[in-house]
Amino acid sequence: MVGEDDSIQAAVAGEIRLLDHEVRSSAILMGELMDLEFFEIGASGRVWDRDSIIAALSQDPERSMAPIQVSEMAGTLLAPGLVHLTYVSNYNGRRARRSSLWRYSTEKGWQVYFHQGTLSTY
Repeated sequence: MVGEDDSIQAAVAGEIRLLDHEVRSSAILMGELMDLEFFEIGASGRVWDRDSIIAALSQDPERSMAPIQVSEMAGTLLAPGLVHLTYVSNYNGRRARRSSLWRYSTEKGWQVYFHQGTLSTY
């Protein structure tokens, strides 16, 4: 297992990749970064599983055309192989506070296991 800083940086890099238009428009690329047990509580309150979020994003590429701006990115190593990230996203003026859990497996590397977004005006 790599060190704390390396683990956090790997999770941050994965999160940033998931926000990239090229990745968001590819079911294959998204699938590589998402744990098979992934689930999300979206900013709308909707619960998404891995397959439904991949389908929604990759089948509607216009949805993710505009760049997603990220600020206040912070990471904490909760345990070996488990990183918690928090940040603020801004997508066309729609701000959300976001939280992700990334876990490491020797077979797949770092993958996002859980994500939650909460709309915010702050």
